[in-house]
Amino acid sequence: MAEISLKNVVKRYGKVEVVHGINLDIEHNEFVVLVGPSGCGKSTTLRMIAGLEDISDGTVSIGPEVVNDLPPRKRNISMVFQNYALYPHMSVRENLGFGLKIAKHPDDIVAERVNEAAEILGLGELMERAPAELSGGQRQRVAMGRAIVRHPEAFLFDEPLSNLDAKLRVQMRTEIKKLHQKVKTTVVYVTHDQVEAMTLADRIVVMKDGYIEQVGTPMEVFNHPVNTFVASFIGSPPMNLLNATIKGDQVVFSDGTALPVPTRLADLVRDGQEVVFGLRPDDLTPVGHGIAESGKNAKLTLKIALSELLGTETILYTSISGQEAQGKMFGPRNVEPGEVLEFEVAIEKVHLFDAVTGKSVRKQ
Repeated sequence: MAEISLKNVVKRYGKVEVVHGINLDIEHNEFVVLVGPSGCGKSTTLRMIAGLEDISDGTVSIGPEVVNDLPPRKRNISMVFQNYALYPHMSVRENLGFGLKIAKHPDDIVAERVNEAAEILGLGELMERAPAELSGGQRQRVAMGRAIVRHPEAFLFDEPLSNLDAKLRVQMRTEIKKLHQKVKTTVVYVTHDQVEAMTLADRIVVMKDGYIEQVGTPMEVFNHPVNTFVASFIGSPPMNLLNATIKGDQVVFSDGTALPVPTRLADLVRDGQEVVFGLRPDDLTPVGHGIAESGKNAKLTLKIALSELLGTETILYTSISGQEAQGKMFGPRNVEPGEVLEFEVAIEKVHLFDAVTGKSVRKQ
């Protein structure tokens, strides 16, 4: 069993603390993604699990064993890096088996595991090629194969797709998901790309400035962000976040524009409270071009500053009370800058956050 547990884990470089007492329990066979902006501590956390960084305080356990003082090679984990780190003078077959040979595994075991990894990742026709003869996606598959052959208790991925172009990233996301289904072991995956996090994870861990902001399934984090940071980071395009004030049963913006307080939140806000009004672009749609139920929405008339046609939908850039906002048009048509459209606002999908703390206004 390969549960991974972090208890009050701290990392300091000299007097500078970069990871601040985080707690996280990862279940056996779970695919957990650490996501956040550059410098949030996600790669440092992964490297502490791997043993590549010392832990300043707290404990890291893999299975029942505390591994704080174990070197990486004794933790029975495999790590896949952003740069493929393949030996250029070795064939794919030799790269796959090199770690096992160094560990003095018998030749028949090495051959069996190399062939097993090659079959899982579709590397059969590439086995005698050198890394220089492979595409970026093929090299990353070899790097994953080198991890598979060790039969580790857990896989650790440190931004493995960031060097690939957009099309290859999509393909490799699928490969990694298939790998997890076939190999059935624990995966901890680091990325700054929230699309990767949403598509790959069983659970997402959102980090900022060395703290864990929220842990949850992709839909929990998307639909119920605990604060404005998570709301703005998860989702593409990001959630619109607009300053407003509660006045009676309305959310009022600085120019007097008013929208109803969502009924589910009416008892949780007070008159005069400063809030951040959160609305995803999917829930701000031109009349006749949305997916929300008509008759249950408020209306706003807005001027379009810019539009981006994406095929099946168009992103519309506009402003509400002088604050930039984005909406979506489904079943798109050409929209010109300066055009004025009537939008529907899916009020019951609105999020409210306290303007002082940034925390979500919601029932606990």
